[in-house]
Amino acid sequence: MPKTHQYQLHTEWTGNLGKGTANYHAYDRSYKITINQKITIEGSSDPAFRGDRTKHNPEELLLASLSSCHMLWYLHLCAEAKITVLAYTDTATATMIETVTGGGAFNEAHLHPTVVIAEEGKLEKAIALHQKANALCFIANSVNFKVFHHPTCST
Repeated sequence: MPKTHQYQLHTEWTGNLGKGTANYHAYDRSYKITINQKITIEGSSDPAFRGDRTKHNPEELLLASLSSCHMLWYLHLCAEAKITVLAYTDTATATMIETVTGGGAFNEAHLHPTVVIAEEGKLEKAIALHQKANALCFIANSVNFKVFHHPTCST
């Protein structure tokens, strides 16, 4: 029987400027996400959709989830393979296509992990583990668009 994991958070719209959603321009797109006594995440819609550019938006958070989930699986796999990771960064990008009706969907994401490891003889294996990390990543397995990987690895 597979294990199940439940997640819960609280989202609160904070953008009522006094008139609620009386019209499209009458309200702010700001909100707060609270998760189990952790630091509150302040969010808004993307600036293209009248959002606050100083706050995180759902599209960025989806990409952050992909990038961080991949990283955590990769570090796990490296530890199991006795590959010592000294540093890991990723400059992730994604493309969302907006439809004529105003909806839209992501069509791809690109992860660009840059990894520094301690053992020069394990560079090839370290690069290969990105493919396995992608296959195991909970978030990548949950999205309906392709996630591409462009890893680099050095000592």
